[in-house]
Amino acid sequence: MSETYDHLERRCPRLGGSVTFGYCRLNSGSELPCWKVFDCWWEVFDIVKFMQSILTPEQFERLRGTKPKPKVASLIELIDQAKQRTGLKKNKE
Repeated sequence: MSETYDHLERRCPRLGGSVTFGYCRLNSGSELPCWKVFDCWWEVFDIVKFMQSILTPEQFERLRGTKPKPKVASLIELIDQAKQRTGLKKNKE
């Protein structure tokens, strides 16, 4: 049943191109679908009912509460990670 709508396509606001619902549902191997799945698919079919049917109640609640970090916070985090990796490499040399 989870593949019922996988063939449907629409424009992804995050990627800027056309994607299938299957892509959104699988979210690159993550445990949960894309965090924007409700926003993108509510006009096409009953996305809430569908997600409730394929996810556990805990997964569904996590998906509903999932929001991305602000871009600035994500960038700062990535910079810090890069600094740590660079620092580790310098210490090893």
